[in-house]
Amino acid sequence: MADFDLIVLGGGPAGYTGAIRAAQLGLNTAIIDKREVLGGTCLNIGCIPSKALLVSSQYVRFAHHEAQHHGLKFDGVQVDLAKLMARKQTVVKQLTQGLEFLMKKNHVTRIRGIGQLVAPGKIVITQPDGSTEEHRGRNVILATGSVPMELPNVTIDRERVVTSDEALSFTDVPAELLVVGAGAIGLELGSVWSRLGSKVTVLEFLPRIAAFLDPDVTQALQKTLEAQGLKFHVETQVTNVALQDKKVLVQAKTKGEQNLEFQADKVLVAVGRKPYLDGAVAKDLGLKLTERGRVAVDQQFRTNLPGLYAIGDIIEGPMLAHKVEEDGIACTELIAGKPGHVNYNVVPNIIYTHPEVACVGLTEEAGKKNGTQIKVGKFPFAANGRALANDESVGFAKIIADRRTDKLLGSQIIGGNASELIAEIVSIMEFGGSAEDLGRTVHAHPTLSEAVKEAGLAVDNLAFSIPPNPRQ
Repeated sequence: MADFDLIVLGGGPAGYTGAIRAAQLGLNTAIIDKREVLGGTCLNIGCIPSKALLVSSQYVRFAHHEAQHHGLKFDGVQVDLAKLMARKQTVVKQLTQGLEFLMKKNHVTRIRGIGQLVAPGKIVITQPDGSTEEHRGRNVILATGSVPMELPNVTIDRERVVTSDEALSFTDVPAELLVVGAGAIGLELGSVWSRLGSKVTVLEFLPRIAAFLDPDVTQALQKTLEAQGLKFHVETQVTNVALQDKKVLVQAKTKGEQNLEFQADKVLVAVGRKPYLDGAVAKDLGLKLTERGRVAVDQQFRTNLPGLYAIGDIIEGPMLAHKVEEDGIACTELIAGKPGHVNYNVVPNIIYTHPEVACVGLTEEAGKKNGTQIKVGKFPFAANGRALANDESVGFAKIIADRRTDKLLGSQIIGGNASELIAEIVSIMEFGGSAEDLGRTVHAHPTLSEAVKEAGLAVDNLAFSIPPNPRQ
């Protein structure tokens, strides 16, 4: 039996970030995870491998469809899928090995196995060989993450009807891929396999794809993805999925009660993720959950059990790697007696399609619905010199500000490098800045970031490169 100041259950972004910060603050820390390597879903079967595939597949699309526009000609372009997947795994391995190195350098005790809290501060670990061991921690953090959500009327066999876990590692390009769900995961993986040669159809229950964005953004995104070959059916509910010979038969119904039928080689169910808590806390301890099935915590991440904290995907808030990392840092700082805080109002959300989409804070639609007095500035990338030079003229930057105070309340960007551009908006919002602050800040020329600057100016009809908006 070993005693620790802190035991972290879960080795994903929330857990490993929290463990490292705890060690930096002088806490004797252990981290427990069932995988052979740390990194959780994000590094192993999520954020990182999906981005590696998105980059590789975009090169394929460029060679087939965009290179000629640049005066480049490629003959006989072929995809070596095995090598493409091997590159993905190399990226994953490099990062997960880096995490193991960081654990050693920060003197975090690494324990492999499935941990269960059986009493306050007491963890029983079942190791891969079936043996058990016991450890005690003055503080314990639950950081067990999330898993893909399933539909009640769809059986996932993980071969033909799959989750994102399997869709990252197909050994062949499916001739026809049907994606259920038009959120970030469905759109990203749908894009990957479309670029590699699949005929991709996306079914979405809600009235529009990526429904957390404003309608003008989703319309621009859908139009672009349709031009790339993806087909969409919105306000469509899957009613039945059945294996039929070598195909999968999918039946669906539209809002207007029209029956639809599809055949596909693979069906990807991408309808979101749910908290993963199975067995992490003994049932007789009475861990309190919210109505949505997440662990109930106070503002200091404390659960209703003494010495037990919870962070990441298992508590309320967006299931995003960068959000849960901040949970991990703040929680361990609080445990160490330091001030710790996460501003959940400025957590950005990204869809890594081509073009990318990024957003943070209040949307225009939500502002109008809740009665917030807002003003909006938009600037098209078609009027940005660097975007034209980069052949990235699709999309726009959009700024939402308070009409009375000019305080920056939110932003949405659809266009090249939107995932990087949104960071400037996040920084200004974190410090309570205004649209004028953004518009009067010097931006290098020519850069894509100038579109963000001009959107800030457009809030007050002061953009230089577009005519004024008479509606403002």
